[in-house]
Amino acid sequence: MKDELIDAFFSEGAILFGRFVLTSGRESDYYINVKKLSTNPRALRLIARLMAEEAEKAGVEFDRVAGPELGAVPIATALALETGNPLVIVRKKPKGHGTGSQIEGEINPGEKILLVEDVTTTGGSVLRAAEVIEKLGGKIAAISVVVDREEGAEEKIGERYPFLPLVRVSELFERRGLRSAEE
Repeated sequence: MKDELIDAFFSEGAILFGRFVLTSGRESDYYINVKKLSTNPRALRLIARLMAEEAEKAGVEFDRVAGPELGAVPIATALALETGNPLVIVRKKPKGHGTGSQIEGEINPGEKILLVEDVTTTGGSVLRAAEVIEKLGGKIAAISVVVDREEGAEEKIGERYPFLPLVRVSELFERRGLRSAEE
């Protein structure tokens, strides 16, 4: 299934080359567009199955699946459907109306949460989501990501939580005989 996912990045045009500014603020010669895959039902189902399988292989038990908006929401939704575990969506900022909550769904104290993300570079965004979950009493069981760009996220996240990348960017490039501009 992992090979099928790697192939999908190329067949769906989810790797772009040029000049891009990433969420981390870093510049890159390539962009990994997991949203292109997560809007394709076949690819999204594959991602959810792989995440469930990797969590099981790693012995990660969890009560809920969470994903920060926007890129991780379809992934977390698909994984919730795949596993039967309830979904939590983590907002970037608390709502400015209604309850003012920073999550949709609920987290009960002590519940184990599998936090998912589409792409990690430095890990900052997903770690901010983890802090929101922990402030509400949840325990991060692991962080699962579709693609790790191998720019520090694994080390930073790994200091606090199990880190489960489905694919590392080097695997994408090796598969196609490409080299990243950073090499």
